[in-house]
Amino acid sequence: MEPIQRGNIRLAATLLLLRDNESGPEVFMVKRPIGVVFPDLHVFPGGKVDDGDHLEPGFADIDDHQASAHLGVGAGGLRYWVAAIRECFEECGVLLAKRAGCLLDFDEPDERARFAAYRAELAANRMSMPELCVREDLVLACTELVYFSHWLTPPSVEKRFDTRFFVTTMPMGQHALADTDETADSDWITPSEALARRARNEWQMIHPTWMTLTTIRDFPDVASTLKAVAAETHLPLLTPELNGHGMQSLR
Repeated sequence: MEPIQRGNIRLAATLLLLRDNESGPEVFMVKRPIGVVFPDLHVFPGGKVDDGDHLEPGFADIDDHQASAHLGVGAGGLRYWVAAIRECFEECGVLLAKRAGCLLDFDEPDERARFAAYRAELAANRMSMPELCVREDLVLACTELVYFSHWLTPPSVEKRFDTRFFVTTMPMGQHALADTDETADSDWITPSEALARRARNEWQMIHPTWMTLTTIRDFPDVASTLKAVAAETHLPLLTPELNGHGMQSLR
């Protein structure tokens, strides 16, 4: 199994939440606050893979063998999916999980309040994702996430991240609301508008973020985006220049 930390490189996962709108597909983005890694940057929900992201069989709708083979790692690949789902829940309150085979929704006020409390417990490391799965009889909906890309921070940077990007559709019955401790701002925005704000120096982004936005900018809807990503036809050719910015082959 891959170690979570090797030297100054930490495993990490990022999740693009997409929804359809009249203006075209929108992606949920957050602004990193002062005092954290990548301050003031606009990013997608995500973060470090933790020890607690290791799940026992049955708590996810794919197993570690499937997940690892899909990423091209020997073992431990499922932790990336779990980390992406956990970080998304912590940072924007959206939980990709199923109960009795159906995706969660938070239409009932009592359930909304209960899961808001779980979200705070997870963010404070007072609860793990396996504990939440047991308490609420949940199975993480890993099959709802499509593997998008692989990035490794260049050696010139002191703190480096080996990050797997995933993409999914915003689940019905849930609402994205950024955590005010982990983020400074949040927006549903079209990729084109996000790139325009970067061009006007209104938003700051690292290369993987704006490259990802460029990759999904021209798709007319979420369904066509996910179809291309699943077929692995969405990424540009991996050039030495892109590799120099950290882009890796998918596996």
